Amino acid sequence: MAVQEPNRDLGRSALAAFLEAFEGRVVLPGDPGYDEARVVWNGIFDRYPACVARCSSAADVVAALRFARENELAIAVRGGGHSAAGFSTCDGGMVLDLRPIQGVSVNSERRVAQVGGGAHLSQLDEATQRFGLACPVGVIGHTGVGGLTLGGGMGRLQRRYGLTVDNLLGVELTTADGRQVRADQEENSELFWGVRGAGANFGVVTSFQFRLHPVGPTIVQGFVLHPIERAHDLAARFRELAAASPDEVMMSMEFRVATEHPPFAPGMAGRPVVLVQSTHCGPVGEADRYLRPLREGNSLLDTLQPRSYLTVQTMKDETLAWGHRFYMKNAFLPALTDEVVDVCADRIADAPGNCSVSFMAQGGAIARVPEDAMAFVGRRAAFWCGVETVWDERSRDDAFIGWGRGTMNALKPFTGAGQYVNDVVESGDDIVRGIYGDAKYGRLAALKRAWDPDNVFRLNQNVRPAPSSPPGPGSG
Repeated sequence: MAVQEPNRDLGRSALAAFLEAFEGRVVLPGDPGYDEARVVWNGIFDRYPACVARCSSAADVVAALRFARENELAIAVRGGGHSAAGFSTCDGGMVLDLRPIQGVSVNSERRVAQVGGGAHLSQLDEATQRFGLACPVGVIGHTGVGGLTLGGGMGRLQRRYGLTVDNLLGVELTTADGRQVRADQEENSELFWGVRGAGANFGVVTSFQFRLHPVGPTIVQGFVLHPIERAHDLAARFRELAAASPDEVMMSMEFRVATEHPPFAPGMAGRPVVLVQSTHCGPVGEADRYLRPLREGNSLLDTLQPRSYLTVQTMKDETLAWGHRFYMKNAFLPALTDEVVDVCADRIADAPGNCSVSFMAQGGAIARVPEDAMAFVGRRAAFWCGVETVWDERSRDDAFIGWGRGTMNALKPFTGAGQYVNDVVESGDDIVRGIYGDAKYGRLAALKRAWDPDNVFRLNQNVRPAPSSPPGPGSG
């Protein structure tokens, strides 16, 4: 959570020249709206950039990059501002803000969407649902499309239609030296390989093109909630259903502390509980056939029912609203064993507040994409695991962060290789290499040298440029 660099003033003459060439708005310390412009989703990160360049076009991105490089400013790229690790802001540098670039256009016949680099998931969902279509994206509507996509994009449709990156057809990207290039399977295909899973390292994506699928408008979604004492029985049922269900069924199991907010009942706050959540994105009439076994037994709460897809996609927007302090760890697991269940039940019993450990079933469309098809890692794992903590008081940082770290340390013996890059909050060379593994990291480092040799885009889970090869014998 370290500060990037001290704040400093910008030269007046250089700033005046930049402002003249920039069509968007540049917000400086002391300007009206500066505090709104600098704030990000995760309340832990309270930083003060030297300027916020609110770009209205790809040309503005080029101008902002040029100014930042000429003035040796660190560059934080902000789409939705949701970076769990705080990479979308900085102290003393430039926040390159893409929020004004938010347009979404849909070609319903081709089932393709063109999406601006500053759009939110809810904007994409709303535009595509007008045609009964959707792109697999994340689970919080105010998340930025850009950050989610460039790291992978996990969500409720992933077993049926794959990750967000599996549905990415191409990007328009501005490089560190100001070039505007397209990357897809035909053009700059190696760059496109790296963009899908490590994209923040290579440039500023101002436009995404996605493949769409028929979804909704109504799906079946909800969860069954049980006391923590039934964790083993519910885990067994979860494992069985996750293995037997068709791709239309997405399931996750969560150990958590109940909060005072709905859907928890009054009086449940602070109680350790376990739940299994499910989304069925196929025909509504077929859902009961697959979800009925989940509903057997005396649950404390059963919320499974038909809902609007758009309603489901924003259900977490309030509970994970802007301004809370947030910390998480994540891993991939080959199996959800009884030993893992014991660890989770023990850890939740000692949680300091709003804490959870969740397991998202993978397989389906995710596993049908070859592991080496793109930079994203983790397709062969049976489950993704996320340890999350949410709180508000700065004085409780150590308690919540310590619980998150301790819980993942306890789960570490059961985890496999790799991590989901969007949910990694610590950073460092060893951590990034551990995310991708040696083979993919080496390929990414070579790409980084080709497209960003000066490591301009380093406020991310940073892949350092590969060193240049030394001259061979007799060269020169």
